[in-house]
Amino acid sequence: MMRPPHEDFALKETKPHLGGGKVTGDKLTSTYDLVEQMQYLYVRVVKAKDLPGKDVTGSCDPYAEVKLGNYKGTTRHFEKKSNPEWNQVFAFSKDRLQASMLEVTVKDKDFVKDDFMGRVLFDLNEVPKRVPPDSPLAPQWYRLEDRSGNKAKGELMLAVWMGTQADEAFPEAWHSDAAAVSGADGLANMRSKVYLSPKLWYLRVNVIEAQDLQPSDKSRFPEVFVKAILGNQALRTRISMSKNINPMWNEDLMFVAAEPFEEPMILSVEDRVVPNKEEVLGRCAIPLQYVDRRLDHKPVNSRWYNLEKHIIVEGEKKKEIKFASRIHMRICLEGGYHVLDESTHYSSNLRPTAKQLWKSNIGVLELGILNAHGLSPMKTKDGRATTDAYCVAKYGQKWVRTRTIIDSFTPKWNEQYTWEVFDPCTVITIGVYDNCHLHGGDKSGAAKDSRIGKVRIRLSTLETDRVYTHSYPLLVLHPTGVKKMGEIHLAVRFTCSSLLNMMHMYSQPLLPKMHYVHPLTVSQLDSLRHQATQIVSMRLSRAEPPLRKEVVEYMLDVGSHMWSMRRSKANFFRIMGVFSSLIAVGKWFDQICNWKNPITTVLIHILFLILVLYPELILPTIFLYLFLIGVWYYRWRPRHPPHMDTRLSCADNAHPDELDEEFDTFPTSRPNDIVRMRYDRLRSIAGRIQTVVGDLATQGERLQSLLSWRDPRASALFVIFCLVAAIVLYVTPFQVVALLAGFYVLRHPRFRHKLPSVPLSFFRRLPARTDCML
Repeated sequence: MMRPPHEDFALKETKPHLGGGKVTGDKLTSTYDLVEQMQYLYVRVVKAKDLPGKDVTGSCDPYAEVKLGNYKGTTRHFEKKSNPEWNQVFAFSKDRLQASMLEVTVKDKDFVKDDFMGRVLFDLNEVPKRVPPDSPLAPQWYRLEDRSGNKAKGELMLAVWMGTQADEAFPEAWHSDAAAVSGADGLANMRSKVYLSPKLWYLRVNVIEAQDLQPSDKSRFPEVFVKAILGNQALRTRISMSKNINPMWNEDLMFVAAEPFEEPMILSVEDRVVPNKEEVLGRCAIPLQYVDRRLDHKPVNSRWYNLEKHIIVEGEKKKEIKFASRIHMRICLEGGYHVLDESTHYSSNLRPTAKQLWKSNIGVLELGILNAHGLSPMKTKDGRATTDAYCVAKYGQKWVRTRTIIDSFTPKWNEQYTWEVFDPCTVITIGVYDNCHLHGGDKSGAAKDSRIGKVRIRLSTLETDRVYTHSYPLLVLHPTGVKKMGEIHLAVRFTCSSLLNMMHMYSQPLLPKMHYVHPLTVSQLDSLRHQATQIVSMRLSRAEPPLRKEVVEYMLDVGSHMWSMRRSKANFFRIMGVFSSLIAVGKWFDQICNWKNPITTVLIHILFLILVLYPELILPTIFLYLFLIGVWYYRWRPRHPPHMDTRLSCADNAHPDELDEEFDTFPTSRPNDIVRMRYDRLRSIAGRIQTVVGDLATQGERLQSLLSWRDPRASALFVIFCLVAAIVLYVTPFQVVALLAGFYVLRHPRFRHKLPSVPLSFFRRLPARTDCML
């Protein structure tokens, strides 16, 4: 398969005409200075009065029609009302104005043909301009005219003005750009919106003990465990070791809970009668609204909860009154942790759940979503390829969604959003999607919004107060390989309110204190993160209009932990890249020792001599050298924010079968022979990794065996050597020893042997625990 050239995947710097060309003053209060201004003609149709009765009953069903060239927007109609109130706004893009006259007509809805009641005409050259933060234009009464320009009965209240996308009326207006979209659902689905993630808590359930359980079979020892269910999360304790009717566990179960707490936690104590068959000994429901909340690790009070046993009588649940079992638990909502719902590598929020623990913000992040170009056609409509694109940006708890631009491969959004920043070491994610829910959408919910690509920007890589205007490639990995789906044009500015506060952040732990004082295990964090992402995607998909599950999951990198040959290779090459600098230093030193460049070696001898004679210069020299390297590299500092790198991700030359494996479902849906081949390939790679890990372990064990007397002769030699070395080093000045050792290492090749040195040979002969391996 032909690969596109790598330059195609590059980041491009641009110079757009932002904020109408004005240099704005206060960055925190200025609006829309990071985007290009778009001009709109706004028409607010407020209400009408004294409309004439047109039908047989002498009443009317009025609606207003706003017409400009070929574009026509209509208000809703009212049944039998001569004084209707619509209060609807219409926005006509100035780029697409096709006429010099605006016509607002009032009509009476009828079965056969809607009756004309009167109209108001406006010359576009006379329309006033409005620039926020000016107050909105006051609407006025206009007398309706008939088609010949004579006065008709009735009046219409209107306001007409020219404005930009910064106008308050913009988000809720009917847009001429979306004239083709039908239905309220379709229109709601294409408006810009701001969403908030639900507030997430970790719920810790410490199950201590139960009392007076009543198993049905008294002749056997009960095997009791506790099962807790919260929403779609179910966890269970181990089976209690005390095989009696008063079992003990003292075990923690961790859940993710989201405010508002809609459903209680259901707890059941169960007895495993035989494998795969459990008997419920009692249940209780615990509403989370009344559970204690804590900010640190001070223990909360434990409580006894009554266990109720339900028996089913004629299909109805009835409680057994005589039942008196109880369970002892300590339950609390943890406010001191940060609930991870994103991959830790791309986290946009690291604050704890409890607001009392939040520190003040260190700055403001502003994002201008300008436009996209070269977008790929995502679907076919009426026999032609089309794309209805919108963007979603997520930072912290705030998600924003731009309006959908209909049927365009070069959409222009020019929308600006702002976030408070609490930590510079965070990432904002911007995703571009194709809207599949216009024109009434797919009622079954099977249609999914397709991903066009995403961009991540780490705030700590941005200089403060600088406006970055770049065009980012939108790259998506498909089963056929990596594909560029177009480019998105963004303007980003990170403004810091206090440089001192931000510098101080670098000395603080990344996560809240509780993660270090009382850490959660890696497996716990993985399962809790999975639950958190499920809760966030479920809540946002229930908003109106919904931010759909597939959109949220792509933004939160839900599948990033799955096995992928490509990702494993990429990580291996990253490790090799880190070690390559150490290897380069090693090679350079080897060349010094072998006198490849005699002048350099002589200079190293002189430096070495100075450092040995004046050892107090060693540390200052090292730090001065690091300072000089840092200053030297400043000339080549990165000028652009980082972006998706296909070569680093090993996406530009991934094998088709490896990609097919990455896109496979879990568990697999591929035929047996393919799975067998992949399993064998995985075994061969895992075998190589196993060998490397084994070699590292062997070297460590050899070091340990120097003094462990596993090899008595080797340990005896080493102990005697240590005694001799101690005496010699005590008698000889350290500088002499260091000089002799250094000159020995830097000796000329004429005095070198091809064979390994004595210490190396001795070390390689030491025993490791490989002999004991099966």
